[in-house]
Amino acid sequence: MSAIVFDGVSKQFGDFTALNDIRFEVAEGDFFALLGPNGAGKTTLISILAGLSKATSGRTTVMGFDVQNDYRQARRAVGIVPQELVFDPFFTVRETLQFQSGYFGIKNNQAWIAEILENLGLTSKADANMRSLSGGMKRRVMVAQALVHKPPVIVLDEPTAGVDVELRQTLWAFIRRLNSDGHTIVLTTHYLEEAETLCNRIAMLKQGRLLALEDKDQIMSRGAARSVFLKLKPAQLPTELSSLLLQERDGGFELKLADCNGLESILATLRQAQIQLKDIEISQPDLEEIFVQMMR
Repeated sequence: MSAIVFDGVSKQFGDFTALNDIRFEVAEGDFFALLGPNGAGKTTLISILAGLSKATSGRTTVMGFDVQNDYRQARRAVGIVPQELVFDPFFTVRETLQFQSGYFGIKNNQAWIAEILENLGLTSKADANMRSLSGGMKRRVMVAQALVHKPPVIVLDEPTAGVDVELRQTLWAFIRRLNSDGHTIVLTTHYLEEAETLCNRIAMLKQGRLLALEDKDQIMSRGAARSVFLKLKPAQLPTELSSLLLQERDGGFELKLADCNGLESILATLRQAQIQLKDIEISQPDLEEIFVQMMR
């Protein structure tokens, strides 16, 4: 069974089309990235998934439950970390999580709350009032609230925006653990290195349309070819390799590299020409480069 299904989802705001016939599925256990520039429709799609906004047309399900017709079951199946820092300034961190538990009819889950607090570095702030916390600490509480009812699907909408490196590392270690335990994770982020490192599948939106939906390895192969930079002694390139030359720079040669077999062929040619290899550097496009290319 798919964890999430968007089946022909469109959303109109007057004459403006925020989403146009979005169709894709997120499999159970996926660590899924939903990427796109500002205004692409990511947050609108998440709002529809959460039942906070109603699609103009199409159907959305979470763990098989329709977000409109089976709202209670669908809402229980998903935990959402919003972009905005929304909190009650009159409660402590622990009270906030206890109240959140109550919304789902959950009692006596102090052990799980304590585990969440520990894993998100909030134990020392458990009895602090929400309004006294820094922005980064409030962001941690938003994540904790989304996890308090142990949902099988977790949606993180820009969870590390404006937070420090320590929280980022702590958060991702915890989320990786939840994913390995079987939770489905959907992530939106402008830090594309996070998506490249963490996610196994990627969807890209642009102006309300689905631009790409592929496994990470497939989408990474869309980028410019790998290249290899060589510094040689003597500093001359064998004529057999001249067709691979991209540029000469910094006292070396940058060559096109189709795959690992191509590297072995290059090295064999150098050995045969009795040219010594002083330094080597292999580069390949990252997700950010590919994203920029596709958005153009």
